[in-house]
Amino acid sequence: MSVVDGVSKGAVAAGPAGARERTAPHRLTPRMRLTLVVLLVAQFMLAVDFSILNVALPVIGEGLGFSLANLQWIATAFALCAAGFTLLFGRVADLFGRRRLFLGGLAVLGAASLAGGLATGPEVLIAARVLQGLATAAVTPAGLSLLTTSFPEGPLRERALGLNGALMSAGFTTGAILGGVLTDLLSWRWSFLINVPVAAAVLVVAPMVLAESRPAARPRLDLPGALSVTLGLLAVVYGFSRAGEHGWSEPAALAVLAVGVVLLVVFYFVERAGSAPLVPVTVLARRTVAWGNIAGVLAFVTETSLVFLLTLYLQQVLGFSALAAGLSFGVLGLGTVLGGTLAPRVIARTGTRATLVTGALVQAAATAALLGLGTDRDSLALLLPATFVGGVGNMLLIVGFMVTATSGLPDREQGMATGLATMSQQIGITMGTPVMSAVATGAMTGTTVTGILHGIRAAVAVDTALVLVTALTAALSLRRTAEQPTGRSTRLTPPPATPAPTRRPR
Repeated sequence: MSVVDGVSKGAVAAGPAGARERTAPHRLTPRMRLTLVVLLVAQFMLAVDFSILNVALPVIGEGLGFSLANLQWIATAFALCAAGFTLLFGRVADLFGRRRLFLGGLAVLGAASLAGGLATGPEVLIAARVLQGLATAAVTPAGLSLLTTSFPEGPLRERALGLNGALMSAGFTTGAILGGVLTDLLSWRWSFLINVPVAAAVLVVAPMVLAESRPAARPRLDLPGALSVTLGLLAVVYGFSRAGEHGWSEPAALAVLAVGVVLLVVFYFVERAGSAPLVPVTVLARRTVAWGNIAGVLAFVTETSLVFLLTLYLQQVLGFSALAAGLSFGVLGLGTVLGGTLAPRVIARTGTRATLVTGALVQAAATAALLGLGTDRDSLALLLPATFVGGVGNMLLIVGFMVTATSGLPDREQGMATGLATMSQQIGITMGTPVMSAVATGAMTGTTVTGILHGIRAAVAVDTALVLVTALTAALSLRRTAEQPTGRSTRLTPPPATPAPTRRPR
């Protein structure tokens, strides 16, 4: 079997990371490159979906007859499903086949996008958004686990995860730009329909490139754990969304959040007692998994909420149109792409913990600079370079989080690990906007430009503090136990190769 076939078909052992096949290539083979392109295109499309409808919501509401109270459900229905079912689908991918779930989720995404683009009423559109969220919850962890199992742990995986992180962050920014362009020049319906040809193209190519990956023996699915964690996440995400809309003192929002926390505690004890847990407690106890995912949540909370705050600033303070505000985020997108390409090199030279801390400090400095924004358009001279530098720092942080949270685990647990990492990403994206919206609204001193700017500055200050907490968390909680003494790679040193037995001639 060739090295390419060995890597792509699972010949890289499904045992501990230290026992991986020792002949793994150090450069991307042609098949690896094609695999990477297919997976990155799918992940980029999913990232675009998170933000592509944001600037189009008022137009959709007018076109389909949404009331103002129900308009937020276009975003909330998607976020609830995308965050709530991610961990479950990540484990399902491990048990029943990652490629199978990846392709099935893409087919559902394409069909749901077509239904949303052709919707004639609110009910059909909300149903399409629910299906899009479920498809995202399936495709994202399945795609990430295919990525981590297709590339051996070390520089190749770090490079693949760096490109993946860069494109996902750039996709979130691109969605804001693309949504404004499509809505202004064509129709909001193209924000849905653009997914259809992309999903179809990936569905045609993926079966020829991606090999199925699943354990030989099919274990039992942990149903009590799946129900408790899914319902708990749904309650937490809905509670944050409701609190962002109605305020953090609303009894219903607090009650739902409390129910969610209780269900997640129940999930922990179910996993401790279960014979075939959805997420083994031993994995949750790993320092890299636990603290890596905490850093991931904070990374996505701070960056996505900052996009919301700057959208508010550009439109409400500087008077930009939705299209102009979206185009302004192109600089942030360039920063994230640069950060994603630099991250593997920084990790190779300094290690994952140093990369996490460096990225967080760079992002914190760039975010703090935004406290100097004013009420005139001269502030763009500060905003554009600060968002560019902040994008670089945030991407160092995100790639460091992804490498930390998925390293040192056997291939059979990669779906679960990437499911946890994806869940952290989805929760961070979902929580960021309502949390900072509540902070900004509470700090506003009126509806004047000056009053709105005061609230935005308060939220930017909180955002900066959260990034500093992320840096402190990474510095104090993550050890260098999985890194080479030279700091050149996060790979575990493999044991000496056992000499092959001598064959006798026939």
